[in-house]
Amino acid sequence: MPIATPEVYNEMLDRAKAGKFAYPAINVTSSQTLNAALRGFAEAESDGIIQISTGGAEFLGGQYSKDMVTGAVALAEYAHIIAEKYPVTVALHTDHCPKDKLDGYVRPLLAISQERVKAGQNPLFQSHMWDGSAETLADNLAIAQELLELARTAKIILEVEITPTGGEEDGVSHEINDSLYTTVDDAIRTAEALGLGDKGRYLLAASFGNVHGVYKPGNVVLRPELLKELSDGVAAKFGKPSPFDFVFHGGSGSSEQEIVTALENGVVKMNIDTDTQYAFTRPVADHMFKNYDGVLKVDGEVGSKKTYDPRTWGKLAEASMARRVVEATQNLRSAGTKIK
Repeated sequence: MPIATPEVYNEMLDRAKAGKFAYPAINVTSSQTLNAALRGFAEAESDGIIQISTGGAEFLGGQYSKDMVTGAVALAEYAHIIAEKYPVTVALHTDHCPKDKLDGYVRPLLAISQERVKAGQNPLFQSHMWDGSAETLADNLAIAQELLELARTAKIILEVEITPTGGEEDGVSHEINDSLYTTVDDAIRTAEALGLGDKGRYLLAASFGNVHGVYKPGNVVLRPELLKELSDGVAAKFGKPSPFDFVFHGGSGSSEQEIVTALENGVVKMNIDTDTQYAFTRPVADHMFKNYDGVLKVDGEVGSKKTYDPRTWGKLAEASMARRVVEATQNLRSAGTKIK
């Protein structure tokens, strides 16, 4: 069961929350990066999450048409086949989708999964993200209510981002300022609008100073202890302890202690993109520099087919990215926890 069924995905998230670990959610943009993520999970004996952003899906759709839905569906179908060879369970997820891309990305993908479920199959993706952080909270939650119902009927879990994450991700950007911290009132309004599981399960990307991209320690003030304040505030009002399944966005450069605190306070999924992008690209750059006269036909020479063959440097890239995924599972304490 390499691609999780809806029931198994729920079990994965429950196990993470109970065990105070989180699944690395690895962004992929090609079959190569997909295999690298799967290899990393397998080597770490960790289940995990594979995710595709709108930009990643557009890239996967090919630069001729740049069709996001085609790209996402194609990689998901490929993943269902290729993942059979890996001894771990993974869920497929779509990353940040802002309002102006819903009709061209998440809504069509939800419709595909609804048709699959009606036909007695499992959904194509196991979860989708709605990023309404650029909207007012009222508008954000109104759209989230609609999407949550669609997701529920397709046996899909929705991820919602209710307040901004700083930095830039696929064209969605926010300044790094005090708005990067979700308040207890924000969390209560979310629970009132979306319920606490009774209207469908959702993952909550709350903000505690998170910033997408690369930053040096000290440039961003993360407050993962805020997640406990949000949980306690909602629990006090609704009488449900540990009410949210939290997602950690913008984790590049986070300290080990910040990650541990986030895990202790309910994070079950942590997005990883920047670090794995670099891990994939670094050995390619090394290969090109070291084999300059082989990968290029310098001064009328013929070069070396063995050095410019994409398989040569592609294998190095896969291995490097897989190692970074293993490191992520260790940091997030999911290594060795795969469903038997």
